[in-house]
Amino acid sequence: MTKTNVKITPANGKLGVLLPGMGAVATTFIAGVEAVKRGLANPVGSLTQMGQLRLGKRSENRSAMIKDFISLASLENLCFGGWDIFEDNVYEAASKAKVLEQTLLDQLKEPLSKIRPMSAVFDKSYITLIDGKNKKTGKTKKDLADQIREDIQRFKKENNCERLVIVWCASTERYTEQAACHESLAKFEKALLENDPMISPSQIYAYAALMERVPYANGSPNRSVECPALQELARELRVPISGSDFKTGQTLMKTVLAPGLKSRLLGLSGWYSTNILGNRDGEVLADPGSFKSKEVSKLSVLEQILEPETYPSLYGDVHHQVQINYYPPRGDNKEGWDNIDIFGWLGYPMQIKVNFLCRDSILAAPIVLDLALFMDLAQRTELFGIQEWLSFYFKSPLAAPGLKPEHDLQVQLLKLHNTLRFMGGEELINHLGLTYYGIVEE
Repeated sequence: MTKTNVKITPANGKLGVLLPGMGAVATTFIAGVEAVKRGLANPVGSLTQMGQLRLGKRSENRSAMIKDFISLASLENLCFGGWDIFEDNVYEAASKAKVLEQTLLDQLKEPLSKIRPMSAVFDKSYITLIDGKNKKTGKTKKDLADQIREDIQRFKKENNCERLVIVWCASTERYTEQAACHESLAKFEKALLENDPMISPSQIYAYAALMERVPYANGSPNRSVECPALQELARELRVPISGSDFKTGQTLMKTVLAPGLKSRLLGLSGWYSTNILGNRDGEVLADPGSFKSKEVSKLSVLEQILEPETYPSLYGDVHHQVQINYYPPRGDNKEGWDNIDIFGWLGYPMQIKVNFLCRDSILAAPIVLDLALFMDLAQRTELFGIQEWLSFYFKSPLAAPGLKPEHDLQVQLLKLHNTLRFMGGEELINHLGLTYYGIVEE
């Protein structure tokens, strides 16, 4: 593809990052950014901060840091806020989460203690196993959405922000099917006034964000922007949206391993996955309704990658099982076991076993940072609606109606890189490579 000329509004001024749910993931993200700003740590895992982008042909030997190539908000210009049912400030919440060492948190106590959560929209029927006192009340769900909008407006004014983004970091809500109220914006707004029980707290946040023209990324498997009504609103008001469910531990491994098996046309008989997790997310997922949301998100990955309809003899009869067990002693240090039964030449069986001892919030924090910066970039580039180029970060990436989402991690990364090249006026790269051998002329 030839070079393009895309207009990007400069990232001047402060960018406010608002986070529904200020638990382990959100506080690890905020503390991490503050640590990086002070030279106390490196932003490992963040494409926006450490990623390199190849430019032009391999023979040109040109590349650039992503943050130098494209206009991104700087870490120094970020400010943070959010909502939570618990009143702890970020320093207190991070100390209780026990993800980061207390010695590091103590060095950041001053900035972290200043960030206090706003009262949250919460519905016990959607998250059953936790509760707190810092909650909003209203006669209707429309009232609650208006209160969130007022919070957004006040935060922007009080912190002198030029722009805002919202990244959902709260716990997983119970699984719900799409209902009539989700079919169109008119039905959704009517349902807000009627207190329709099928409108979840995350949908109220998403609606409020879009009405304020604030980009919204969904970091959990909730059905929030994943419905026609809110996607209609995003298109109408020209606001970027993305989701859903941060791709961190076990599913990250699946999007690395499954494409490799498919590339070599190795068959798959079964994939058994189990996790132990002891943080608040693990506690919430002990509820079958919340686990169902996560299970659906996790299970969809393999089928989308392996295309059993195309390769029925290899992937048409795969037993895929996922379990998550709440185990408090482990805290945020999640452990995932995978047993993968494969078969090769002449149908002979083989096995792969993976034991991934990971840190859930450590893997999620750089995703929050990248999504905040890239969603802001999308807004300034006048990209609106579903941001499929950010599929790299999600277990269940959104795509246009009628399109299968892409789950192969390397394909997702190529899409992300080419979108940045497109924005920056560089030629897109297809890796054909035949020009180097005189087979295809330039």
